[in-house]
Amino acid sequence: MNVGIPVELKQGEGRVSLTPSAVSDLILAGATVFVESQAGVKSGYLDEQYLCAGATVVNDQAALYETSQLIVKVKEPLLEELPYLTRKHALFCYLHLAANGHLVKAFSGIGNSAIAFELVESAGSFPLLAPMSDIAGKVAIQLGMHYLMSVNGGLGILLEGGYGAERANVVVLGGGVAGFSAASRAASIGANVTVFDIKTSVLKRANDLGANVTGLYSQSQVVAEYVKNADLVVGAVLVPGKSPPIVLPESLLSQMKQGAVVIDIAIDQGGCVEGIEATTYHNPCYQRNGVQMLAVTNLPGAVPKTATQSLSGAILPYVRSIVNCHKACDGFDVAAVKKIEGLSGAVCIKNGHIE
Repeated sequence: MNVGIPVELKQGEGRVSLTPSAVSDLILAGATVFVESQAGVKSGYLDEQYLCAGATVVNDQAALYETSQLIVKVKEPLLEELPYLTRKHALFCYLHLAANGHLVKAFSGIGNSAIAFELVESAGSFPLLAPMSDIAGKVAIQLGMHYLMSVNGGLGILLEGGYGAERANVVVLGGGVAGFSAASRAASIGANVTVFDIKTSVLKRANDLGANVTGLYSQSQVVAEYVKNADLVVGAVLVPGKSPPIVLPESLLSQMKQGAVVIDIAIDQGGCVEGIEATTYHNPCYQRNGVQMLAVTNLPGAVPKTATQSLSGAILPYVRSIVNCHKACDGFDVAAVKKIEGLSGAVCIKNGHIE
């Protein structure tokens, strides 16, 4: 099976889907791997390393798509990438179709198949979402600290406070992988952290982070009380494959402190903060009624080497299984791919049609 790894064209995206070592393992499994020149350079991987791993390096994206059948990338294809896709292609990447409805229409016209990273499910968890959600939570706190500084429009405080100075109040809405990661990072720095969720197990886990962390049931009046007093609020509610619910309404945003920071980690799926506008690392923050609003799509893209290593290791077993399935079926068989453990619900487009 010919596997293609293209350069990511999305603004601020430096990840590559597979590291050279992962490519080497994939070739041992029987795949022929094509890598677009410079695909790994922002993650610290040179063309020479892919050549040493046994891949063929091609000079442009058009040639990559022409020679490949399975395209393994990180983010959804942009408009300028769609002309390279044909009916023969199967795409394996983050798609977030709930927030990218135009792709459904495009795939319908092209007739390709697509498998979404975010819908791969195993034992009730989402193993290809978890690594990036963990990183997104950590990066969110790092960004929040930056925009809490007065020189960046914030309140002018440190999360951990100082001698004779109060700690900052951090509220995390949602205790999944991203929310727990954000809470853990903020707590380790020294902030007062409150995690809201509806599951008792999540709240217990939050409490176990330390004396400066409290897990509370997500009830509107209680949430409102804490958000009004918050210095940093992290929206971290995610429903794989669907738009997330609004957990921070406009009516509550308008009551927050001037210079407080709101970060919506769920923005890739449409956002869980009412009316929030997606931003990029080029211009990550804007103000609404004096509140610092951050909704950077693709938060892990800012730490591409760490993110690539984490993501590549997670997706490799699934790519290898698809390659083995292709060998067994003497071609790409969507029905057979759906029988691979974890992929039954991840095949979201079959020959241009929604599954």
